[in-house]
Parts: sequence; structure tokens; C-alpha cells
Amino acid sequence: MQTLIEHARTFPEKISDQQDEFAQLVQGQQPQALFISCSDSRVIPALFTGARPGDLFELRTAGNIVPPYRSQAACGVAGSLEFAVQALQVPDIVVCGHSHCGAVQGLMREQNVATMPLVRHWLSRAGHRTRTDEPWQTQGLGEDPTPVTQEHVLTQLDHLRGYPFIARRLSSGRLRLHAWYYTVETGEVLAAGPGRRAFKPL
Repeated sequence: MQTLIEHARTFPEKISDQQDEFAQLVQGQQPQALFISCSDSRVIPALFTGARPGDLFELRTAGNIVPPYRSQAACGVAGSLEFAVQALQVPDIVVCGHSHCGAVQGLMREQNVATMPLVRHWLSRAGHRTRTDEPWQTQGLGEDPTPVTQEHVLTQLDHLRGYPFIARRLSSGRLRLHAWYYTVETGEVLAAGPGRRAFKPL
């Protein structure tokens, strides 16, 4: 923690030659994309996208989960989606899964989260089972976590399409959805093109 504190203390000095750029940020934000990624500390979107301050509106959740739309449910994820799409009018939304994801491991082997009821409840919103008393439905994809994670990302994109304000912008051509997969050990990013389920290098 001390290294983080020291960096924060010296940060103003480190950006002293970029004052004009940072001063412009107070005028408002126009991010290039809403970037939905996992909370995993090894996944740093700005690092592998080269994003500068103001480029990404980030939404990070365990397992990059986007719960299905429920009109009466108050949810921090849904609120962030609504703000990004309605207020900021982002033109693109990226859902980015990653290798070695603990949440996906929990989806594949429920016993991994047996002692964490809050995590189990959150994972139940990932869209991989139809009832809360049923086991996860990812087993049919096999034991390789890579295709499971990639299918999980595509499921979250399906959830996004169920939000009315997103569906409207998609139908008018003002919004694009992207499915990404980040490989922690190599830094490679794979993506599934529109209407496709296979992930290929960007």
C-alpha cells in the first residue's frame, strides 16, 4: 500500500508538464467507449488500450457481469449503463473478459465459491442458469476456461441488448457492441466480430 500512497503524493509533480491536458478535463467528459471489465487487479484497460484520461468510461464488476434488465431493480451496473448511454452518449460498449478469471472459475466449479454467499448470488446473475436452485449451465462448454470465458462475454452482450435504452441506440445505428478477451500472460486481445461467436486477434 505504501508504494500506492507515495505515487499518489507525487502524482501532481509527475503531471506538471501536462497541466493543460488535465485542466481541459474539468469541462466535462466525452469518452470514446464504455468499457466493462472484470474487477481483477491484473486487468488494466488503460494499459492495454493506451487510453488517456477521459477516453474510457469504466464499469468494473466481478466477472464483468451485466445483470439482465429488470425495470424495477435498482442496480449500480444498470445505473452506470444508463448514464453512459443516455447522458454521455458513448458510441461503443466493450465487454472484456480475461484469462484466469476467478469468477469464471466459480461459474465452472460452484464449490469454488461455496463459502462466499454474496459472490454466489452475484454469479447467479451472469445468465448461466434459469433458476437459482439449479447448477451453473457452463459445464456443456467443457473444462477449458477460455471458451467458457468467451461464451460468458457473449452472454453479457446479450444482456446489454435487453436494456431498452441500449436497444434503441443499437437499432438506430448510434451504438456498437464489442466482445473482447484479454490474455493476462501475453497481453493479447481477441475479439468476436459482429454477429460472430469466434474470437480472433484484433
